[in-house]
Amino acid sequence: LPISSSAHLVLPSQLLGWNDQGLAFDTAVHFGSLLAVMIFFRTDLVRLISAGSRTLAGDSTVEGSFALNLLIASLPIIPVGYFARFFIEGQLRSLEVIATTTIVFGLALWAADRSNYRGSKSLTPVLAIWIGIAQCLALIPGTSRSGITMTAALLAGFSRTDATRISFLISIPTILAATCLKLFDLASSNESTNWYAACVGVVVSGISAYLCIKLLLSFIEQVGFLPFVAYRLLLGTILLVILVT
Repeated sequence: LPISSSAHLVLPSQLLGWNDQGLAFDTAVHFGSLLAVMIFFRTDLVRLISAGSRTLAGDSTVEGSFALNLLIASLPIIPVGYFARFFIEGQLRSLEVIATTTIVFGLALWAADRSNYRGSKSLTPVLAIWIGIAQCLALIPGTSRSGITMTAALLAGFSRTDATRISFLISIPTILAATCLKLFDLASSNESTNWYAACVGVVVSGISAYLCIKLLLSFIEQVGFLPFVAYRLLLGTILLVILVT
């Protein structure tokens, strides 16, 4: 959902004084969401991989071009995330940052959702790069990877359903790369791993993510993103009140 999973992973320790759940658990729940997207879009994935492979071999099709442009959209965040991850972990996991990004990018999603020039259009390399660059902002907790990519796609003129589908599909290589990077960091650290908690995290996040995808795609064209914007504004306001009291 476009409400920032990274922020919600940070908030329990920040608000309730709990110990941080650790890198292994963060990796586990993101891997669970990756499995959910891959299972939900399994038919699309097989078709897109096949079409993309044929396009690379010289047999260009509309679906093949769409597949390759999805890959292009997922690329910018990988080097940015690799080089910025320690700064982000050390400097941007605060309530002040989360409160600000939750509100600001919630309003951005609302403004994009109210645009009147959406319709059926193709994902071109230029639009893919635009969405991919926007996705880099999701490294900041509170922004929301799905939220910022949906915002960018809506501003580019895509319908709500197409924007949501693009956001979910580019999450597959993005989350896969992030999971591999976190596993590398985990292997390089001395952090002990609670494998039971990690396995529970994979299962619960996978089931909940699958249900959220199904729910979102079923009503987003009729309802729009206002419920998520309202939630973000409420959460951000509550966090600001906590900070000043």
